[in-house]
Amino acid sequence: MNARLNYGWRLVATGMSFVAFGVCGLLFSVLVFPLAWLWPHRASRQRMVTTIIHWFFRALVAFLQWVGVMELEVSGAAALRDAGPVVVVANHPTYLDVVVLLALTPSACCVVKNAHWGNPCFWGIVRAAEYVSNVDPVELVEASARQIAAGYTMIIFPEGTRSPAPNRLHAFSRGFAHIALKAGTPILPVLMDCDPPAFTKQMRWYHVPSRAFRIRVSVLEPVAADRPMAHDALHDASHAFLPSALAARTLTSAVEAHINQRLFDYGFFETGN
Repeated sequence: MNARLNYGWRLVATGMSFVAFGVCGLLFSVLVFPLAWLWPHRASRQRMVTTIIHWFFRALVAFLQWVGVMELEVSGAAALRDAGPVVVVANHPTYLDVVVLLALTPSACCVVKNAHWGNPCFWGIVRAAEYVSNVDPVELVEASARQIAAGYTMIIFPEGTRSPAPNRLHAFSRGFAHIALKAGTPILPVLMDCDPPAFTKQMRWYHVPSRAFRIRVSVLEPVAADRPMAHDALHDASHAFLPSALAARTLTSAVEAHINQRLFDYGFFETGN
């Protein structure tokens, strides 16, 4: 009986969280977004909006933990707070990944799907925060480089969507590598895991697991985009002497292999599954 009551409570709390998230997003789009655009200084307006988003997601994550829906385990959080403008590259097992990363990163900008620009709950947020759409690869790189120059950390999920399976990633797109190379900024790999799986590509919000899910975040050492990683895919070639397309392809392959290997090393992926 206690197990059923616990499950029912977490189902209700999860539903309430999604409703609150949607309502707050809608209110932001309808009320805050128009007021924000009346602010005369673009830079301070964006800073204000991204700060509001950061604290809202911090509150949402704290609420989910308080009601017993989720647990959060973070290793290396200081790197997200203090690293300065970097390109955060993370795998994407669950819908809440962006919520968690924005809650952990005070000055962040995201690359988001173009569909969110027409979503009634998100359109005002992505515009006011000046997030970057993935619809145009060239503009994605240019806009992201501008955000980094303005002092923002770029958060990118190079799979483009949530991972296809608990032990498998989609192939990485090269956008993050082009951004890092153009901006001359390090890449900060982040490992993410959700156990038991929740809010995956195959699950609906009401598919609540039998116990509170634990999201684990592990921030790795930064990778310099202008010199090779210690990985066979790069051999001894320097990015500085490679054409940009080849350098981006090589860097993407190396970072993808690096993240895949660390997912196994850290126990987020299990060998043989």
